[in-house]
Amino acid sequence: MIATQPFGRTGHQSTRAIFGAAALSNVSQREADQTMELLMRYGVNHIDTAASYGDSELRLGPWMRRYRDRFFLATKTGERTYVKARDEIRRSLERLQVDHVDLIQLHNLATPEEWEIAMGPGGALEAAVEARQAGLVRFIGVTGHGLGIATMHLRSLEQFDFDSVLLPYNYVLMQNPQYAQAFETLMQVCRARNVAVQTIKSITQRPWGEDVRTAATWYRPLTDPAEIERAVHWVLGRPDIFLNTVGDIHLLPMVLAAAARADERPRPSDDEMSTQVMRMEMAPLFT
Repeated sequence: MIATQPFGRTGHQSTRAIFGAAALSNVSQREADQTMELLMRYGVNHIDTAASYGDSELRLGPWMRRYRDRFFLATKTGERTYVKARDEIRRSLERLQVDHVDLIQLHNLATPEEWEIAMGPGGALEAAVEARQAGLVRFIGVTGHGLGIATMHLRSLEQFDFDSVLLPYNYVLMQNPQYAQAFETLMQVCRARNVAVQTIKSITQRPWGEDVRTAATWYRPLTDPAEIERAVHWVLGRPDIFLNTVGDIHLLPMVLAAAARADERPRPSDDEMSTQVMRMEMAPLFT
């Protein structure tokens, strides 16, 4: 089983490994069912999906209809204006077959231009707040990718009291001094305000480049169980964050197995991680 801890100030004890349901974007219902059964065996009780994740919400729907009370359910809207975000949130509820979600997130709010629209008058944030007032969502978060996202999240938290943030975090990325400094500043703010911090891209090896793509992830992932475990344990060795799992159902079992053992072993050292980086020719996903 995977350990739990409070998901910020929401009052929910979430498993430290959160199911990243992008993995269900392009799978059959049978494959989705097998994946959900695996999650339940590990005790995973928190699901993170998005309106833009292909068929993910549709694949989750039958399970949410039956097991809604077992999961903290999060989705995302990538729309930037009030009307489009309002409609997308309601469409997500229909696809998920639920009357509310626990967390709605403004998806990949990473550029100043889109930030101004989403956070301004008539923006997506207004739709999220309205949905919360109507009981369609309980909490509101913000997510994003890229080297500038920690700084953007700080800007978002200055503007609105978000309940959670989501951003990349892995050993290679944290060797970038500018990103690491912004990440740590964001962590200080989140700790002070009890904002949940979700992390992604834990098992990134490097960008695909011209490699033949052998996984559903949009980066080349680690695939060896020992290498995956080391990367997962490095992330979960930090006690104040959550790890959102991998976007490929075939790699998911190894990530979950590693997460279940995270409390049994110390966090890998910098020497161990730097050796893995050289051995696996790991490279930053964002430059």
